[in-house]
Amino acid sequence: MGSHKQRQSWNAADYARNARFVSDLGAGVFDLLDIQAGERVLDLGCGDGALTEKLVEHGAVVVGVDASENQISAARARGLDARVMDGEGLDFDQEFDAVFSNAALHWMTDPNAVVQGVAAALKPNGRFVGEFGGHTNVAACLVALVAALVRRGYNGLDAIPWYFPTPDEYGQVLESNGFSVEEIALIPRPTPLPTGIEGWLMTFGESFFSVLPESGRDDMKREVIDLLRPSLCDSEGRWTADYVRLRFHATLD
Repeated sequence: MGSHKQRQSWNAADYARNARFVSDLGAGVFDLLDIQAGERVLDLGCGDGALTEKLVEHGAVVVGVDASENQISAARARGLDARVMDGEGLDFDQEFDAVFSNAALHWMTDPNAVVQGVAAALKPNGRFVGEFGGHTNVAACLVALVAALVRRGYNGLDAIPWYFPTPDEYGQVLESNGFSVEEIALIPRPTPLPTGIEGWLMTFGESFFSVLPESGRDDMKREVIDLLRPSLCDSEGRWTADYVRLRFHATLD
């Protein structure tokens, strides 16, 4: 059968219920940003604004951008300056002291376009600090989802919506767009899933399940859960995602 690819859509309420841990685990990269009061900061892929709000609380003047209108509506409901904008088409000119991004860059599969836009948005010597899915992130989930589609006659690889680079690969992207890399590393982070693997699949696996007609999706979901159970579920029925994050701090030359 042919290939099919659908961009991930987002529902802010579902995200808050099934994936609040994503922003809760952003403390490390938040600290790396080391905000100074009065700095102008762009939060790239701000989602519903949970971390954007913390940037504001620390004294920054913050603009949040996200491609999801639903998530931006939730961010605006927090009183934030939040705008619908694709991360691969940023439209700023030397406006920010720093660009910050948590758990969003792996959804942007043209990293050069993203980093070019970040470089244009920063003032001279501005910094780009972020964390996102890195090489081997959710490897078990990815193998199970691809295998389930292949077994049904679909191109499972074509359904992958993510970009999970190695430090060397992403470091080269940064450097080729005018940044000096201060630090960059993969961080293994086994992450408990409060609503289990089904909640995770519902929130993050849309591009895989949308390949199928609706009548076949529940069967595939059951198969994927069965495939993942031996590696991601403990004897008490508690699920943990095999997260590996890429954290970096770069300065515009």
